[in-house]
Amino acid sequence: MAILSIQSHVVYGHAGNSAAVFPIQRLGRDVWAINTVEFSNHTGYGSWKGKALGGELAVDLIAGLDERGVLPCCEAVLSGYLGDASVARAITAAVRRVRSASPDALYCCDPVMGDVGRGFYVKPDIPGIFKEELIPLADIITPNQFELEALTGLDTRNINNARRAVGILHDRGPGIVLVTSYHGEDSSDSAGGKHIGMLASDRTGFYTITTPELPIGAGMAGSGDITAAVFLSRYLDTLTESSGSGSVRSGDIKKTLELCTASVYGIIKASFFARSSEMTELRIIDSQEELVSPTNFFEAHKL
Repeated sequence: MAILSIQSHVVYGHAGNSAAVFPIQRLGRDVWAINTVEFSNHTGYGSWKGKALGGELAVDLIAGLDERGVLPCCEAVLSGYLGDASVARAITAAVRRVRSASPDALYCCDPVMGDVGRGFYVKPDIPGIFKEELIPLADIITPNQFELEALTGLDTRNINNARRAVGILHDRGPGIVLVTSYHGEDSSDSAGGKHIGMLASDRTGFYTITTPELPIGAGMAGSGDITAAVFLSRYLDTLTESSGSGSVRSGDIKKTLELCTASVYGIIKASFFARSSEMTELRIIDSQEELVSPTNFFEAHKL
């Protein structure tokens, strides 16, 4: 079985598909990668070479997959950064085409729009496209806290407001919401150390999890991309068929959150301590064992 991943790509470093493909493969799944942007490096460096490939190429490649008759083998579609509206249209068409061939296939949408400190870094029409087109189509969405607030208009530092915001997104369609890079009103532990968290909800349960926060400044490019990829892959591992005539697949959101958190924390920690310059790249290959056998364990708590 395979995951169709429609994202940007960089030649050097890890962002978009170059952050998502290997982790999914290391966790045991094939990946059909369609690149919507081909850059020499991520834009955090301030300069780069390459170009956006647009939605037309993505549509053409998916048509080729359909001609090969392989779409019934697709377990899920994963999407991330949108260069422009044409890519969103291509993703919508891809999800519908995959679902027509593989009705149980999931769609995981990472609504990449911006982050705390940087604000929005997408074209002005992209937030509306996520709200009106892609999120209602998705089974799983993985916004960071900035994106959660942008999508709902709520200040989510208060955990009750965060739950309200997640509920708003559930009402728009997705059955699973993962919130990354979450800072609550109290982001320090009893010893004075800072922590950062994630929130996960599948309508039946709302879970929180925290890890120590590493001093990586404005963040590490690709960390959201690898988180979405690992979360999706781990969730697919937990899917089981419920018994009875009206069988419905269900997964273990708590286990998924714990495994994803442990792996991503391990990779970010290894990357931080291996840094050789101010611009830190993810060391996914060097720390790949964190994907399958994480060094750390963090427990998720149900609220």
